[in-house]
Amino acid sequence: MTYILLLLLPLCAVAQERKVQNKPYIDYRRLHYGFFVGVHAQDMEFINNGYVTEEGEAWFADIANYNPGFSVGVLADLRLNTYLSLRAIPTMHFGQNSVIFREQNSGEISKQSVKTTYIALPIHLKVAAERFNNYRPYVTAGVSPMFNLTVKKQQQLLLRKFDFMIEVGFGCDFYLPYFKLIPELKFAFSPLDVLRKDRSDLLDANYLKFTQSVDRVASKMIILSLYFE
Repeated sequence: MTYILLLLLPLCAVAQERKVQNKPYIDYRRLHYGFFVGVHAQDMEFINNGYVTEEGEAWFADIANYNPGFSVGVLADLRLNTYLSLRAIPTMHFGQNSVIFREQNSGEISKQSVKTTYIALPIHLKVAAERFNNYRPYVTAGVSPMFNLTVKKQQQLLLRKFDFMIEVGFGCDFYLPYFKLIPELKFAFSPLDVLRKDRSDLLDANYLKFTQSVDRVASKMIILSLYFE
């Protein structure tokens, strides 16, 4: 065992040796900018109430499948100290949810495609580890007010235009010769109910039973991004 440890020591020393740092002063800037592109998956959490119509129907809503979406935005990063920074990330999310309604007794199915175009303004606190060579891992948390531009009224469910996400994530800064590349995975969930119960302007009264069958709808997202600074 002693001989094995002696053999491993040079390997550990090589693994920890310092290398030439790319962009050595980029993190000392008070304010710096960037942009990102990414993909995301949207989800919706339904709380069904078991409402039974006069015809004896009981409808239950769920997500039929997950569709990949596209995200793009810009980044402004304000350095607070060596390990903390405050980030503003104006973003647009393009995506959709596929909702399925199933009648409990007959098995009849109704489907709704919920397309979304969100304008969001996430504000995050970034907590980074000490930089080693050309990488630096970090965690981030914050909030994201969101506004949906593509709400359609004449559908089974009507969602509110405004939403509010709590976001947490992690990533790693990679310092390349000419820029900083940052892959990041982020989880977002909303504490708000985005279901609109008032359907007084509904043209097809048959759609009202779907709103009456759902107590609450909450939004969720998983976002994988690539930042360039």
